[in-house]
Amino acid sequence: MTDWSPLKPPSLDDFEKLAADAWARIPEEFRKLAADLVIKIEDFCKDEAVLKEFDMESPFELTGLYQGRNLAHRSVADVATGPDYVFLYRLPILAEWCESDETLGHLVAHVLIHEVGHHFGLSDADIEALEAAVE
Repeated sequence: MTDWSPLKPPSLDDFEKLAADAWARIPEEFRKLAADLVIKIEDFCKDEAVLKEFDMESPFELTGLYQGRNLAHRSVADVATGPDYVFLYRLPILAEWCESDETLGHLVAHVLIHEVGHHFGLSDADIEALEAAVE
């Protein structure tokens, strides 16, 4: 039997490294267009309004979130309101990882790419194509 007692779950810093690795694998043309995007790692979504908006009963149901106005709906006449954000939620991603056969790095990349896709206003099919390009 394995002694699990000395093992610790990946930290927020570990997730930042996984997200940075996934970000580096996104095609350069996408990274340039999303240069103002801020990626934040948090344990879970603490905003009850967001959870309610997505009809989620638990913060463990939400692995990531794009917050901002996607590029498809922007105009040069828009007033800048600050950066857009992609949130990756560590604890829900860890919970999903425990129940899957995927590597943690793959899951972090999957969530990151999905949320970055929302920044561009991409369809689910386009997001899948972007994810395939990253892999």
